[in-house]
Parts: sequence; structure tokens; C-alpha cells
Amino acid sequence: MHDINPIKRRLEKLLESQKLAVLATHDQGQPYGSLVSFAATKDLKQILFATTRSTRKYANLKEDARVAMVIDSRENAERDLHKAMAVTATGKAEETGPGEEEACFSIYLEKHPYLRDFVNSPTCALVRVRVDTYYLVRRFQEVTELHVEDWT
Repeated sequence: MHDINPIKRRLEKLLESQKLAVLATHDQGQPYGSLVSFAATKDLKQILFATTRSTRKYANLKEDARVAMVIDSRENAERDLHKAMAVTATGKAEETGPGEEEACFSIYLEKHPYLRDFVNSPTCALVRVRVDTYYLVRRFQEVTELHVEDWT
């Protein structure tokens, strides 16, 4: 088996450098995509995003917590076919609860301080995705699968 540390470092760099992700949920089998601002925890085991509780994505999450998030480094240029990197994170989403909110808010707002008023709104939910698997794609077709449960 190969050393996953260099791969985890690439993943960490990608998650740190990007501010937006596409969140995939579904409603009765119909896929639904949403653009969200996100932040990952230092151990990369969780991804956080904020949304109001009145959104379709929030309703979808309440019905089925399974999600996928796509984060990439593309610049919408031809060179992206060979240089861009993308990751799909799969896992289960849940609203953060009492006792953990402060730490999660801190992580999220460190990356997105301009969203402080939005996140502090009583209608806003800070959602945590507990990542099961990352699928990292580089050089257009080089795919690496990382299972979080295998990390020390």
C-alpha cells in the first residue's frame, strides 16, 4: 500500500485554497446541486457549510442525510484538463448541535469572516458533513480513493 500522506497534503491544500463547493442532495431520487461556502476541519474528517433552514437543500438533508460535495481548482481555462484537481467528498450531513457550535462556527468564520452576520442569523444552520470517502482526481483521469476511517 502506498503512503497516503502526500495525497492528504494535496487534499488539504485544495480544501484550504478553495472557498466554494457544489453540494449534491436529492429529493425523492431527483438530484439537486447547490453552491455553498465551506470550511474543512484540520483533520479533514468534516466539512462545514451554512444555509438557512428554509432552503431546498436543508429540506433535502432532513429527509436524507447522504450528500456529496465537489471542490475543484479549475480556472475555466484549457489547461484545466491537465492541471486542475477535483475532489468529491461523500458522507452524511447534520446540523451542528449545542456544545459543538462554537468550535464549528470558529472554523467556518476563520475562512469566511464576511459571512458572520449570515451565520449568526437565527434562521441559519451550520451543517457538518462527516466525510466517509474522498475521491481525488488529478491530471484529468488519475483517481485516488481515500477512506477517512483508515486514517490514524
